[in-house]
Amino acid sequence: MDTSYPREDYLPMTSHKRDPSPTVITISSAVVPRDHLIWSVFNTLYMNFCCLGFVALAFSVKARDQKVAGDVEAARHFSSKARCYNILATVGSLVLPLLLATLIITGVIHLSKLTQESIDFFSYQLSTSDDDDK
Repeated sequence: MDTSYPREDYLPMTSHKRDPSPTVITISSAVVPRDHLIWSVFNTLYMNFCCLGFVALAFSVKARDQKVAGDVEAARHFSSKARCYNILATVGSLVLPLLLATLIITGVIHLSKLTQESIDFFSYQLSTSDDDDK
């Protein structure tokens, strides 16, 4: 009894001819769009100015879903919207506190000058009325 593997002469003859068609390699020039998910989560949790961070998060999730589904154009569209809302949320969350701080500082400076002028005015009025009594 022969227990060796089948030899080549027992194998059926198959055609090893290859199709002469050329191999086509497609290199995708379309870059997969970024979904800006981390930036959106950060804006949602820490700088949710007028809920723009939450809106950016929604568009980021949509962009990621479209990217996974293979629809690059829709992913690019949602990614662009997510980026815009993230920029608005970041700028709004950084600029408005700076503007508020500036207004408070200038208000305090203005009130201190006004208070000093009022003190000078009333001290002058009191000093002239004291001189008139004599």
